[in-house]
Amino acid sequence: MNPYKVVIVEDHILLSQAIAGLVNAFSKFEVPYQCNNGQELLDKLKLPGNIPDVVLMDVNMPILNGIETTGVLKKEYPQIKVIALSVEGAEGTIIKMLKAGAKGYLLKDVEKEILETALKEVISTGYYHTKEVSSILVNSLNDEHSGVYQLKERELEFIKLVCSELTYKEIAEKMFLSPKTIDGYRDALFQKLHVKNKIGLVLYAIKNKIVHL
Repeated sequence: MNPYKVVIVEDHILLSQAIAGLVNAFSKFEVPYQCNNGQELLDKLKLPGNIPDVVLMDVNMPILNGIETTGVLKKEYPQIKVIALSVEGAEGTIIKMLKAGAKGYLLKDVEKEILETALKEVISTGYYHTKEVSSILVNSLNDEHSGVYQLKERELEFIKLVCSELTYKEIAEKMFLSPKTIDGYRDALFQKLHVKNKIGLVLYAIKNKIVHL
């Protein structure tokens, strides 16, 4: 059986060569070529025989960074599996990379055994997440939905009406409530959702798909 092809996209040449040496030492993998940035990878992929099984992708690179490149690969080369390999450990960056289409996210100080395991898992199951990344994903999902789930039915109805062109007085009439009660709904939601005005409520509703544009 031919070894799986792994391409490294990394703008630090010495580090790229070191990673290539590690991967080439793994029994089931080989590195056919390396790229200095995302654009160089996309150019290489246009040539015959250059489609790898896996790309080890740095995040912060000149010309075309890892997040942008991964997004292009997801759309144009969905068969290529991307594993991020970066010094960037910020939760926001990890989430952006995974949303762009990366199947795993490793920090560059990872043990070589974990790198080999990640490559094998991505080939066999389609993804590999460390416990830390899995925790970040779970927290991200909770953050995205917690605001919607804690709203009561009447609060959701109020927010939907706020997104219309009705005034607060007209909303009160439509909900068969007094203007004072509507003011209470509004002030309570400002505090609960950490927004300061009607625009904040509208943006929250759009972001959480309570209303659709």
